[in-house]
Amino acid sequence: MTRIDDTFARLRQSGKKAFVSYIMAGDPDVPTALAVMRGLPGAGVDIIELGLPFTDPMADGSTIQLAGQRALEGGMTVDATLQMVRDFRAGDQVTPIVLMGYYNPIYARGVDLFLNQAIAAGIDGLIVVDLPPEEDAELCIPAQAAGLNFIRLATPTTDAKRLPTVLRNTSGFVYYVSVTGTTGAAAAQAGDVAPEVARIKASTDLPVIVGFGINTPDQARGIASVADGCVVGSAIVKEIGAGKPVAEVLAFVASLAAGAHSA
Repeated sequence: MTRIDDTFARLRQSGKKAFVSYIMAGDPDVPTALAVMRGLPGAGVDIIELGLPFTDPMADGSTIQLAGQRALEGGMTVDATLQMVRDFRAGDQVTPIVLMGYYNPIYARGVDLFLNQAIAAGIDGLIVVDLPPEEDAELCIPAQAAGLNFIRLATPTTDAKRLPTVLRNTSGFVYYVSVTGTTGAAAAQAGDVAPEVARIKASTDLPVIVGFGINTPDQARGIASVADGCVVGSAIVKEIGAGKPVAEVLAFVASLAAGAHSA
């Protein structure tokens, strides 16, 4: 049982949906990013997705691409990201952290070393968007053997033939991408999402969390009402990128969390 598994068990017992928030490590700088991260649980965040900055984030829209550029220009590295996690863990041993990014920085470090360092820092799960299930031996299987959840993305184009392959080695939860395109794309619609979530849940006992295109508390409530929870990333990162004070960013996060939890 990981922190992710424990969190979903607790939410099920209380009849609540999950609210997951994404921020980019080191955006716009480490002290600000760490202050936001430390404030997320108090704002109602159940699981934190922490972006690992990368030079070619092909699944991300302009908002998160710019966040990654700001972080990289500020000197953010894999080591600095893991240190940020360690600093967070000094005051919070409960909130799950999912590291979301791309395989290149992990491959460059070496899978075994990276996994050991990630676990020691306090990472609970990985989302690596450019490693398909056919490459599970590269990272997914070693990560799960080491005790990390490996979370896979399903999309509107994941058909009945492909879905079992996507689900085969997934753990923690399934991340359903509600719209085709990159992060920050068109708004998610609960009516479109509901049948897709039901289709996935017919094939797995894992929670299904929906992300992409969720920007307001009402949208968070609507999407969470037809899934096991929702993820908000670009809308939060946009607030950070606009230079909003940490307290204002966290107040916005709290409004989104309240929307999801009211579903």
